[in-house]
Amino acid sequence: MAGSTTVSNTQNLMKYMNLDQKGAVLAEYIWIDGTNGVRTKTKTLSKPVKDYKELPEWNFDGSSTGQAPGDNSDVYIRPCAIFPDPFRGGDNILVMTETWDPDGSPNKFNYRHECERLMEANAKHEPWFGLEQEYTILDADGWPYGWPKGGYPAPQGPYYCGVGTGKVFCRDIVEAHYKACLYAGLKISGINAEVMPSQWEFQIGPCEGIELGDHLWVARYLLYRVAEEFGARITIEPKPIKGDWNGTGLHTNVSTSEMRKEKGMKAIEDACKKLGERHEEHILVYGEGNAERLSGEHETASIDKFSYAVADRGASIRIPRQCAQEGKGYFEDRRPASNACPYRITGIIMETIFGGMEGVDFSKAEP
Repeated sequence: MAGSTTVSNTQNLMKYMNLDQKGAVLAEYIWIDGTNGVRTKTKTLSKPVKDYKELPEWNFDGSSTGQAPGDNSDVYIRPCAIFPDPFRGGDNILVMTETWDPDGSPNKFNYRHECERLMEANAKHEPWFGLEQEYTILDADGWPYGWPKGGYPAPQGPYYCGVGTGKVFCRDIVEAHYKACLYAGLKISGINAEVMPSQWEFQIGPCEGIELGDHLWVARYLLYRVAEEFGARITIEPKPIKGDWNGTGLHTNVSTSEMRKEKGMKAIEDACKKLGERHEEHILVYGEGNAERLSGEHETASIDKFSYAVADRGASIRIPRQCAQEGKGYFEDRRPASNACPYRITGIIMETIFGGMEGVDFSKAEP
């Protein structure tokens, strides 16, 4: 990439990446920290594993990640899913984990645990999710790649799904990330350039239940790691550039077995009405800084109002035209911000549509 600040020398690294590991396997443990970010550390295993249940529990210093006080800093990470490692190859793996406190309770930032409980309790509804992760690629100075230094490109219009120099930027990062996701076995269903230049999107899904959150978080990890190779920064801030520029969201597509049946439109509309009744609770967990994005402009609804409609990208909930014509299918919740946690999004949607359960409450802001 022109103007890239190289922070790693891949050519030199490859001499070492191809060395024989003498039967050892490297497991990259991934967890979510206290600021909704990704952290990782590597464990050496004596042999390959085929199931996450074969892996040991591990721990880290939670006082350095915003997840524990200094005088009681141990936080435990329990494996819950594994994926092939696209960076190290071979039998090496990525390990998605949950965070737990020493007393055996979920860490306060462990949203996966409650989400999985809700998914299991409502498994008979066969919930499918597909999330559209928008993000912006920045240079080393924190300005969108390809933009004039301290200035702005031409107005929005030619960039969405654009092709050609001056219309798209950093396609190399996007393509590398796409291939890394496929190698890891993630259910990535597509990519496209977005409305603002240097803004892109990838889609994860359809996934059933808790799988969606696992795949999206690992896809985010892969995106950050790929960007390292190119000396670029990734931001999922909902409104990275102020003014007449689109924000970034995490549009959430939802379908249940009832919605996919003949005359499933009634189940879709019933769900939309329930979502409207808890609009404020959903906004609380739909990402930080979302008020700047949900302005009622740039293909968004106002954060203060709830609406649902067919084919309307200015509504809180969009029902695709094809679904309305067929009378069944899914709906798209357009409110979640790009930095929202997928476990919290899918968890509160299940809670709202099918009801809560004892000990689980997704309608709360950050701990």
